[in-house]
Amino acid sequence: MAARFVDTIRQLARYNRLANDRLYASCAELSDAARKQTRPAFFKSIHGTLNHIMVGDRIWLARFEGREVPSTGLDAILYEDFEALRTARSDEDTRIEDFAAGVTDAFLAGTIRYENNEGRIFDDPADMLASHFFNHQTHHRGQVHDMLCQTDVATPVLDLHRVLKPNPDS
Repeated sequence: MAARFVDTIRQLARYNRLANDRLYASCAELSDAARKQTRPAFFKSIHGTLNHIMVGDRIWLARFEGREVPSTGLDAILYEDFEALRTARSDEDTRIEDFAAGVTDAFLAGTIRYENNEGRIFDDPADMLASHFFNHQTHHRGQVHDMLCQTDVATPVLDLHRVLKPNPDS
């Protein structure tokens, strides 16, 4: 069973990159003002939500690597410029694929001790945190997808089974 979960993590890392590529391509069709427009969303805009995903990914990857992570705030804008954010996203997706390629059964059977942004200490199962890591990305990509629906830009297909195994009839 554990070997199957290692394969699933690698599959999710690949999905993450491909889904991000599709989402960022759609977002690139918007003006900077439209990406940064305040919308009814937790991170206030498409640009804010894309930055939040980056913040979350960096926090979790650092924790997986056993590093301490100073809190930047979950709503930090790491990149004001969209193209700089897009380049950083691609680089981060490479880090995620590298992480997934190195995941072992022993890592997944362990626990990770970390301090969250509220200063609370947790010891959580690594397999659950790895699942959360990918679920967090998908959740917020869905929010960006919804905000894209409020624009004239066509929304990309982000369903895992369509992204990983494209079907020309879908």
